[in-house]
Amino acid sequence: MSDNTKTVLLSTIASQSKQLPSTIDTATLLIKCKDQAGIVQAVSEFIHRYGANIITLDQYSTAHEGGQYFMRLEFALAGLSDIIENFEASFAHTVAKRHDMDWRLHNNATKTKVGILVSKFDHALLDLLWRHQRGLLDCEITCVVSNHPDLQQAVQNFGITFHHVPVTKDNKAEAEEQIHKLMAGNDLLVLARYMQILSSDFVKRWPMQIINIHHSFLPAFVGADPYRQAYDKGVKLIGATAHYVTAELDQGPIIEQDVHRVTHRQGVTELRAIGRDIERNVLARAVNWHVQNRVIVAGNKTVVFN
Repeated sequence: MSDNTKTVLLSTIASQSKQLPSTIDTATLLIKCKDQAGIVQAVSEFIHRYGANIITLDQYSTAHEGGQYFMRLEFALAGLSDIIENFEASFAHTVAKRHDMDWRLHNNATKTKVGILVSKFDHALLDLLWRHQRGLLDCEITCVVSNHPDLQQAVQNFGITFHHVPVTKDNKAEAEEQIHKLMAGNDLLVLARYMQILSSDFVKRWPMQIINIHHSFLPAFVGADPYRQAYDKGVKLIGATAHYVTAELDQGPIIEQDVHRVTHRQGVTELRAIGRDIERNVLARAVNWHVQNRVIVAGNKTVVFN
């Protein structure tokens, strides 16, 4: 091949590479506002003006007229990451302002950063770490913090950083401050059976950014050994609840729940096993829906586009 031919070929390749489209990114738009005519049209037209393609659109209104409106929309747009700030500013100034929207936009190329808190029970924690390792949780688990050292090796086996922060009645404020600093930079905290009550001051620093899992016996069977209490009462259903943490203990907006029917033939050990299986699955679904931006909080309730 002559030098002239090589020059022409390289020039052609360079020219073609400049014409290749930018990386196609996807984003998720969550909207909450008063229901009114023209919302879908306004949002769709705005996205169309940017040359984006709508992938999915889910919506819900609490009433046929005058209710509260919720939307989850995913779209694809070449080079979105390069213009996302301009996109957000323009949307805020036009569509969102006109319809008085509470909204947020998430670039799906940016993974949600998740920190986990745990005590000694490992079933919910290890399930999350296993799903994360297998690519079944679309997030980045940054670290695990525990008030006991027992699970350090198990966590490190997954290549995740482990921090031991002991908590006593005398050092609770200092321990929570240390935890807050260790978790700085995360978008979500998950209590995978963390057997400590977080202070209202700590919770306020993470508004609707903490997910907890507990057995659905609350508040009927509070305190120690709820499965023993449930067995003694002869319950026919056991279950679990995943919810956002608020200052009021176990009263935050519920994300997911599940139950399992049981009979008199099942003892305490089996009830615990069934209950923990429900807990890990309910927690995993709640975390997954949160990191996929499928949850919109409305007062003390949630709308989950799952």
